[in-house]
Amino acid sequence: MLIFNDTEEKAVEKAIAALADMIPLEAIQPPHSPALVFPGLEIRLQQRRVLKDGADIYLTRLEYGALCYLAASPGRVFTKAQIFESVWSMESESCQSSVASVICNLRKKIEPDNKNPTYIKTVLGIGYKFASGE
Repeated sequence: MLIFNDTEEKAVEKAIAALADMIPLEAIQPPHSPALVFPGLEIRLQQRRVLKDGADIYLTRLEYGALCYLAASPGRVFTKAQIFESVWSMESESCQSSVASVICNLRKKIEPDNKNPTYIKTVLGIGYKFASGE
């Protein structure tokens, strides 16, 4: 942490302003995709729609929230507590069965074979991760 007196602070601000005029700066926008697309599965975020092989799939609010949460970070492992806190928007104390139940129902709806999941993988002893479906 730097601490400046008033005179030093003004000098630093002038130096930064002078550099900003000399160096072209381009605003960087984070990529925003209106959809998450995977082989056989499309999540249209702005419409809150999920399509499996082009057909609409009805998901509950919690199923949709869990799917979006996992699919937004393919390959990243999330604990049940992380999923619960994000999707349910409350702290987790005994979330294990709630998350497991939602994931089970979600797999029945989106997986080609829910006994051998392609998208939502279980990471034993930790939680779940979303695989790209390839």
